[in-house]
Amino acid sequence: QVQLVETGGGAVQPGGSLRLSCAASGLTFTIYAMGWFRQAPGKEREFVAAITWRGDVIDYADSVKGRFTISRDNANPTVILQMNSLRAEDTAVYYCAAARTNWPSTQPNGYDYWGQGTQVTVSS
Repeated sequence: QVQLVETGGGAVQPGGSLRLSCAASGLTFTIYAMGWFRQAPGKEREFVAAITWRGDVIDYADSVKGRFTISRDNANPTVILQMNSLRAEDTAVYYCAAARTNWPSTQPNGYDYWGQGTQVTVSS
């Protein structure tokens, strides 16, 4: 049974940082591209960042470029999203996703498995 478990969410003030982790189990992690998405209340789920299984190709949404960093540890099946300079508009539930493909998609339907999500709230 595939499980993706996100941790690290919480409440932070604007300009602050959070580090999200996604622990994967039940799948051959090294053949999956991984992605992070987010969904704010009343909005569609949107792409945040993705990384190939090798970690050699990374993509970011324009809204987070220069502030967020995605990385992965294939030895300990985990994908990380380091979020710096957080803004109120980053408030959302953040989801980890796995895609059995060499090239990660920016669309939710390009992913095979999803975590339950972790809440990130940026507010003063």
